[in-house]
Amino acid sequence: MKILITGICGFAGSTIAKSWLLSVPGIIIYGIDNLARPGSELNRHQLQKLGVKLFHGDIRVQSDVDNLPAVDWVIDAAANPSILAGVDGETSSRQLIEHNLLGTVNLLEYCKRYRAGFILLSSSRVYSIKALAEISVEPSGRAFRLESPHEFPHGLSPAGVSESFCTTPPLSLYGSSKLASELLALEYGETFAFPVWINRCGILAGAGQFGRADQGIISFWVNAWLRKYPLNYIGFGGDGFQVRDCLHPRDLVPLLQKQTSENRSEMVRLLNLGGGTANSFSLADLSDRCCERFGRHEVGSIAATRRFDIPWLVMDSSLAEKTWGWRAQTTFDEIFTEISLHAEAHPDWLEISGTI
Repeated sequence: MKILITGICGFAGSTIAKSWLLSVPGIIIYGIDNLARPGSELNRHQLQKLGVKLFHGDIRVQSDVDNLPAVDWVIDAAANPSILAGVDGETSSRQLIEHNLLGTVNLLEYCKRYRAGFILLSSSRVYSIKALAEISVEPSGRAFRLESPHEFPHGLSPAGVSESFCTTPPLSLYGSSKLASELLALEYGETFAFPVWINRCGILAGAGQFGRADQGIISFWVNAWLRKYPLNYIGFGGDGFQVRDCLHPRDLVPLLQKQTSENRSEMVRLLNLGGGTANSFSLADLSDRCCERFGRHEVGSIAATRRFDIPWLVMDSSLAEKTWGWRAQTTFDEIFTEISLHAEAHPDWLEISGTI
């Protein structure tokens, strides 16, 4: 089988490629990346040593996609994953839409031409910011927890946010571009009869992730704490109680292997994939772990809540477990330890990541 991974020199793409090659020797993996992200050259060299055939190109450019060899499956891991993309002054709104949506269209046309299957790595940020912001939470220790109302909003339970939770805008330009990509992918697959799977991923984290506050928050927090760089709790009173869950991208590989080997028409096409409540954490929790491992560090406090901030988002992946027997395997403790060891071994990681 031949696999094409877009954005292969990023954290998710490179981790998936390396993990897949280790578990299935002999599989042929191609990759395309525009190498725009600082640090991506490091992953490029590692992948080439493993025998991955890499193409330096941009999925926004149709001729770059047209130049790719035929494969059996495309895994789309290329995106600008920042919730602030298009409004932060670093990228324009047009750049974001071209990257996250137009790039998907080019890949879907490629799949149509070669009858290749398509798997989109989507995002938890396709869920409505307004609906997420209205979730009732209360402090519990050093984190928010769900209040127990008479009835939870549709798609929300103590297990987290499910696939049926509200996706009505506003989402963010990033979230809307991913949601539009999901819809187009499902429509192309139905219209032109090739298999499509949509995997909505929660926060991805692990060693080697480029650390930024808007993407790669655990890596950024650990590396910044270790080197005593300024850190701030932002929003919701400035206490750091907001909660997310995390997932190691290598845990995606067993599911991807099933999805690329089975075209079962009765299976649901869209799934949440996250670490769930077992892998949930607040920034305050993360600080406590950093303090225990690296020593004390003062964290600033900014009480005002920003436009895209949410108090609690944990992915309910029970549908993936029910339909595919999938669940996250790497614990939050293991992810934190892995990132910490990497941070200690790479004192210039934030510089490599383009953070400072």
